[in-house]
Amino acid sequence: MYQKHDIKHIIRYAIILFFFLGHSGLQARASTADPDPIRISLLTCAPGDEIYSLFGHTAIRYEDTSRKIDLVFNYGVFSFNAPNFIYRFVKGETDYMLEVVDYSRFEMEYACQDRTVWQQTLHLTAEEKEKLFRLLQINYLPENRVYRYNFFADNCATRPRDKIEESLNGKMVYSSVDNRQTYRDIIYQSSKGYEWNRFGMDLCLGVETDRPISYREEMFAPLYLRDAFANAAIIDAENKARALVSGVTAVVSGEKAEKESGFRLTPMRSALLLFILIVSATIYGIRKKRSLWGIDLFLFAFAGLAGCIIAFLSCFSEHPAVSPNYLIFVFHPFHLLSLPLFLRKEAKGRKSYYHLVNAVVLTLFILIWPVNPQHFNLAVLPLTLCLLIRSASNLVLFKFKV
Repeated sequence: MYQKHDIKHIIRYAIILFFFLGHSGLQARASTADPDPIRISLLTCAPGDEIYSLFGHTAIRYEDTSRKIDLVFNYGVFSFNAPNFIYRFVKGETDYMLEVVDYSRFEMEYACQDRTVWQQTLHLTAEEKEKLFRLLQINYLPENRVYRYNFFADNCATRPRDKIEESLNGKMVYSSVDNRQTYRDIIYQSSKGYEWNRFGMDLCLGVETDRPISYREEMFAPLYLRDAFANAAIIDAENKARALVSGVTAVVSGEKAEKESGFRLTPMRSALLLFILIVSATIYGIRKKRSLWGIDLFLFAFAGLAGCIIAFLSCFSEHPAVSPNYLIFVFHPFHLLSLPLFLRKEAKGRKSYYHLVNAVVLTLFILIWPVNPQHFNLAVLPLTLCLLIRSASNLVLFKFKV
């Protein structure tokens, strides 16, 4: 969905953009032999293998055959080398930018990745093309090109859509269908075959990801935007309609197959394996009347670290739809904070209030799972049972002492 930032190419094509494609150049071309040498298209790129490319990518292509200019306006550029990138990414303060690159470079990159690129030629008037190009020029100014990225509301797909709509001498009408989908539905469609990526996103995204979204909101995903444009129309002031897209072609033909394989250690299989090991060890510990505090140290430390991430996202992150996240009842920082206290009690052969409260909370969580408005990854269930079993084993082994 995104590409790495290359400052040298930005400088190079900024020069091309402002010195050879100015407003005066557009007017001069109107008198050439070719009545309409300008073509503007929406480019939609097939998904890639990296987590940031699973949803595909969108860009705008600008062609001027009279001047042999062929550029791509790309809103999906970010830099891993930006200061404090990881922290800012987790906090939801990732800045993206508009980059202008030569089309041949853009095409070569996706051809090398074996990713199909579809081109939808937009049926725009000369005035609309000029206005769209001017909007892109303004957006490419140094003070405008950087924007605060929002995965669902302001990304590489929504920005091109909004600029195209803004340039029209009329109203865009989509042939909408109420699919009653959620953001998580689309995430699952895009992450098929990438179970660990899906599991990670499920841990981080909260209940807001499971609300039904509108047809327009679905367009945050590039492939959904492509399909929406294919059936869209422009209604002018005289109530006349024309199709938004005049033609579509695959300018890059990739043959990348869906990621499918035989046996893999998926999150669900890993969680079930851990569950079997925990149950076996717990039965052994109860029979031998041993607490096996080392298992609790590993398990609750892991749950506490996961809880720290979920709590941070819920309380401090600007990412959309990460709060509220009801997984905080299973994975929370108190596991980590209380670890020394209840391990010490286990070592002394005493029951722990913490295990009692944790067992009650996890039992209630499992009971309300079917009616909870938030969708949970199924791998969470055996992980929850692991924590519940360890807390319950402490209550079984030792008598409660105040």
